[in-house]
Amino acid sequence: MRKVADKYSKKTRLLDQGVTLLLEKGYHGSGLQEILVTVNIPKGSFYSYFASKEQFAAEAVSHYIEPFIQRLAGHLQDPERDGLAALQAYYHDLVAEVAQSGFKGGCLLGNLMAEIGDTSPICRQALLDAVARYSRLQKAALERGQLQGKVRKDRDAQNMADLLFNTWQGALLRMKVEQSLAPLQAVCDELLDQYFRA
Repeated sequence: MRKVADKYSKKTRLLDQGVTLLLEKGYHGSGLQEILVTVNIPKGSFYSYFASKEQFAAEAVSHYIEPFIQRLAGHLQDPERDGLAALQAYYHDLVAEVAQSGFKGGCLLGNLMAEIGDTSPICRQALLDAVARYSRLQKAALERGQLQGKVRKDRDAQNMADLLFNTWQGALLRMKVEQSLAPLQAVCDELLDQYFRA
């Protein structure tokens, strides 16, 4: 049992470090050797966890999105909040975190979509899966908000969820270039506080 736990721990550490490096340097700028040295794992051990750097990046995508999904799900489980209020609280948390990070990184999904989304089939599928999971949860929040009379009903919840994701990704890119929270705040103000509202 301990060997299984140690193996899981090493794999998790590799993925944690991989997410950090992929956010900082991108797929092509992140070397396996740098990851292995940081985690103190020999190259041979890496290949017992991942068949290739591509598979590693694909698993890093799933590893990366999970905490965001769990956090959004947590906001949705708050009985004090309607669906729209849960989304607003979640996105305001994200804005606050970005402010603390000094505008670094952005979103791994958006970064990898731009870098290798059309050249790596395995990473492309991981990105599509991550976006679909994230989108389903946001759609559920918007549908709940519609049932509660807080979100407009003349727009499809899935289309609004897609609009939110797409707009947020674009705002993250502008945030990095402009070194400003203004693009992110605009998404919260214009979509969550106004356009989606019933």
